[in-house]
Amino acid sequence: MADVSALPGPGEILHLDAPRLFAGGGGAMAFRQLARSDAEVHFFTAVGHDDAAREVTAELSALPAGGSGNSSAGTQGQVHATVRAQPHVRAVVLIPPTGDRTIVVIGRPLHPEARDRLPYELLAGCDGVYFAAEDPELLRLARAAKVLVATARRKIALDRAGIAPDVIVGSASDPLERSALRDYSPAPRAVVMTEGARGGTIETAEGVVRFQPAVIKPPGPSYGAGDSFAAALTYFLAAGRPVHEAATRASAFGAAVIGARMPPEAQEKLPHA
Repeated sequence: MADVSALPGPGEILHLDAPRLFAGGGGAMAFRQLARSDAEVHFFTAVGHDDAAREVTAELSALPAGGSGNSSAGTQGQVHATVRAQPHVRAVVLIPPTGDRTIVVIGRPLHPEARDRLPYELLAGCDGVYFAAEDPELLRLARAAKVLVATARRKIALDRAGIAPDVIVGSASDPLERSALRDYSPAPRAVVMTEGARGGTIETAEGVVRFQPAVIKPPGPSYGAGDSFAAALTYFLAAGRPVHEAATRASAFGAAVIGARMPPEAQEKLPHA
């Protein structure tokens, strides 16, 4: 992630100011947020076979349990990674003076699959699972959890799996995520669409209701905000909170990273649920 004076035009050369390096991506940012809690957290992922992959795995595996050095005994965050025979994906996040972030992804993102030799039997014992992968069969395995939340970005996997998560979450401003209950068959219990500083909507069979943002912050870079919100939403739903309460409380954790030049450091600790 780096600040830039402006996005480049045709033929221009772009200089990155004060670049920051960290293990990011939707799954990693969600795992980072969930690790800032007193819950036992498992991250199933896929990585490449190069130095970047080893650095990412080491960084995420070294996260302090509970998100701080003073975490509760027994809390743990575990990374379960399968290795693919290809370079690990990189992403460059550009932040111009306007604050709107532009992301350039180098390579195709890697995702875990049901065929990987990972301890997926753990899923059945989870109070909540947040699904951001692409494999329909893995989505079916994830359904064994008490609560299943899936990103709307994985609609193809949802359609092919033929199962309904409890909640689907996405951003109303993202064309790849913007959706409604009628777009899914079988339908989930609820579709949550975020709208930044306006909070967002929750659609169920009873209709659409709004939830207000728990914290209103001025506009700024929003890298990781949606992932932090989705992770916190999953956390509160897994604790048995109603969808409206879970979404309202989760909005504070999405807002926490807005404007941050180092989003992982801006994530806040989730309360004891």
